[in-house]
Amino acid sequence: MAEPPRRCNAAAWFVDRHVAAARGDRTALVADGRPLAYRTVFENVNRTGHALRRLGVGMGDRVLLLLPDVPEFAYGFWGAIKLGAVPIPTNTLLTPRDYEYILTDSGAVAAIVSASLLPAIAEVRPRLGFLRHIAVVGEAAGDTLAFADLIRAESTELAPAPTTRDDPAFWLYTSGTTGTPKAAVHLQHDMRVCCEGFARHVLEIVPDDRCFSVAKLFFAYGLGNALYFPFAVGAAGILHSGRPEPAKVLELITRERPTLFFAVPTAYAALASHCPRRCTSDGSRSSGSRSWMGSARRNCVTRSSRTAAAGCDQARAGRSSQATTRAWSTTRAATSPPERSATCS
Repeated sequence: MAEPPRRCNAAAWFVDRHVAAARGDRTALVADGRPLAYRTVFENVNRTGHALRRLGVGMGDRVLLLLPDVPEFAYGFWGAIKLGAVPIPTNTLLTPRDYEYILTDSGAVAAIVSASLLPAIAEVRPRLGFLRHIAVVGEAAGDTLAFADLIRAESTELAPAPTTRDDPAFWLYTSGTTGTPKAAVHLQHDMRVCCEGFARHVLEIVPDDRCFSVAKLFFAYGLGNALYFPFAVGAAGILHSGRPEPAKVLELITRERPTLFFAVPTAYAALASHCPRRCTSDGSRSSGSRSWMGSARRNCVTRSSRTAAAGCDQARAGRSSQATTRAWSTTRAATSPPERSATCS
């Protein structure tokens, strides 16, 4: 691929480009069944950038994102990047002590937090020396700000900050399993390089794809799968704000019919063990999502279990990225139903 130009803002490339190319009406996100067009994302990204700037957030400042997979995650992520600030997608399953460490270590000056997770931040806020503002997605409390009110009156136009390809775009903290969590710094050009090397040449992603990831957006794996891979080509990312329980995942797959489905071997095993209790293969041809799910189940049971096992062996050997790629490739094959389909009841 050609090297990104020196003057490079990731949000402008992943979001603005589609509106400028008359693709603003294409679906960018499907959030718990609700489709959102690229133009809607573009406008709310710009509103968010303006709102952060009004709060005093500037280039290089860190902004914590503590959110489930909801549209506001995308608005906060791309809005901060477009402003030149640095979003930090953060695991929603951590403890207040973990959040205190991340907020202190990063020096984040603002946080966009789900109302359900606000108590964990409120518990440690008196000890946070850098955090100045908390915007709450949902009902605000105390001296926090309601995110919806914060961005509502802001302009829908925002010029991207004059960042370069080697400026920080976002941070992701490591899990800390081998020591103190560390911030992995991702640069403005990194997502484009990943899209070229993996999304384009391995996934062969196209604008008509619909991407669903069991891994959440705060994981590096989920962030690419469900947000910046589809946004690279004008495809759609499917978001599920709840826990990825097998029954819920299968229900979403049946309803939304993703063409690219991403999970790790343990998730495929959970789906495989759940499917036989719900599905029967009677040899009849069924229509729509039932046919798709029947095909996916057969592929999952007959091929994915072997792939997942091989993937686990690779992961033990330190090649986890290969394991998840192979697990993905099996589900991609499952999207083309065979001549005889199973039915799910």
